[in-house]
Amino acid sequence: MSDEKLTEKLESEDLAEESQASASLAAERNEVPPGFWRRSKEPKWYVIHTYSGHENKVKVNLEKLVENRGMQDLVLQVIVPTEDRVEFKDNQRVVKTRKIFPGYVIVKMIVTNESWYLVRNTQGVTGFVGQGSEPIPLTDEEVRRLGIEKTVIVLDIVEGDSVKIISGPFKGFTGVVEEVNPDRQTLKTRVDMFGRATPVEVEFDQVDKI
Repeated sequence: MSDEKLTEKLESEDLAEESQASASLAAERNEVPPGFWRRSKEPKWYVIHTYSGHENKVKVNLEKLVENRGMQDLVLQVIVPTEDRVEFKDNQRVVKTRKIFPGYVIVKMIVTNESWYLVRNTQGVTGFVGQGSEPIPLTDEEVRRLGIEKTVIVLDIVEGDSVKIISGPFKGFTGVVEEVNPDRQTLKTRVDMFGRATPVEVEFDQVDKI
């Protein structure tokens, strides 16, 4: 089904019908990927395509549909990743919020025939990121790098401890910890670089205690 036909279908179809009936209709039209007729074990983060500029509308529409259908146990969270950027205009400091990934929305969900159909047919959505119609979840590393869902690390390291950096641009260096910031999950250490001690900041999961 093309995006244009799907849009027409969404405008003319009553999205308030029972989710199982919707899923059956999707199956008849081969819209539901094979293998999705069983409930997956745990929620994962998935990326969906949207029409440009419709990211926030998709978030609102999807959240309303989830609430109306009582599917909060299947679609847990909908995010439009943004970041604040500081700009100076006419000597005034202005903070602007911009979308990090225009045209995309990230959804934490358990994929079933019902949840797939609900998300796929939310107005403004053009499809899942994946192979064909099959959604591919983000890996734990991708989730961490995107800052979508942070895991709090309890690190048994204090000022004065020696650490080895095990990942990132300073991998392989060793140093002595000067400052630990549990809120930001970072620490500052001095490493021997270019013949002198250089302060660097690394994340908790980038170091091992020596």
